[in-house]
Amino acid sequence: MLPATPDLRQLRYFVTVAEEKHFGRAAARLSMTQPPLSQAIRALEETLGVALFARTKRSVELTPVGADLLPEVERLLARAEGLRPLAQSLARGEAGVLSLAFVSTADYGLLPPLLRDFGTRHPRVRLELTEATSDVQVGELMAGRIDAGLAIAPLPSRYSAQLAWLPIAREPLVIAMSADMAARVTSAAGADRGCDPRAEWLDTPVSLRDVADAPLVIFPRRLAPGFYDIIMDCYGVAGLAPRVGQEAIQMQTIVSLVSAGMGVALVPQSLRNLRRTGVVYRPLSESVPAIETGLVWRTDEVSPVLAGFIDIVRSHAATGDAQSVAPRV
Repeated sequence: MLPATPDLRQLRYFVTVAEEKHFGRAAARLSMTQPPLSQAIRALEETLGVALFARTKRSVELTPVGADLLPEVERLLARAEGLRPLAQSLARGEAGVLSLAFVSTADYGLLPPLLRDFGTRHPRVRLELTEATSDVQVGELMAGRIDAGLAIAPLPSRYSAQLAWLPIAREPLVIAMSADMAARVTSAAGADRGCDPRAEWLDTPVSLRDVADAPLVIFPRRLAPGFYDIIMDCYGVAGLAPRVGQEAIQMQTIVSLVSAGMGVALVPQSLRNLRRTGVVYRPLSESVPAIETGLVWRTDEVSPVLAGFIDIVRSHAATGDAQSVAPRV
């Protein structure tokens, strides 16, 4: 019974005979005798079901089918020869694919320097990037559909044994409000202190009490309950009960709603890099907890490519480079 597909040895024989146009010279080049070479070519033709060579007593010429097939076989052999170095590169984490998810806030702070560093060190790795909330990332990780994620702490405790967490950066919350509201709040605060409010427009802290009547624009609690509770606790510590106005999934949408005058939002400081017309970001005068963003991945499945990315993230976290991405006030 003939094999369903030819083997690489037969294909190399085919290319050599095609180049030499002589079985004797091809056999000598292959360091073998002519009879087994002829038999191998016959077996290849029978497997493919076509004649590759037109043979006479004095010459060997490619048939039209053989001539058309030759470049395809050469490309196939070239790819086969590249398997070993490719396998070695994959084992060293120098090639492959990294599937990475990230929360929208990371796109304005942590993500760009990490990707630049990783791209410089691993230019042959293909990145597959997906924006996703922290809860979605956990689900995708547990299902094996992504390799790692940049998420906001805390993660669900029930996955603590299956997921590893590497903190990268901590940043304070700031308040995003419309430019009109910021002007009113600053003017009132400046008048109380006898100051020119225009000189303090960009860096004067704002108290939550100054905007207590404004609706709060926030994401649904189910998406990131830990982050949601941190925001609510800020109001609770100040003795306030926030009035939730609008809910949105993405930070970009939340900021857009703020620009439309739909309310205020408490967002990580790195969101200041999201410059939206009509939106002002101000520090809070209250003591607020820091938001921690980190890398999460499955503990039981760390590929060489992922290990390389973890090393880069760890170096950024250790040197404080990730902290430096937060913009100045």
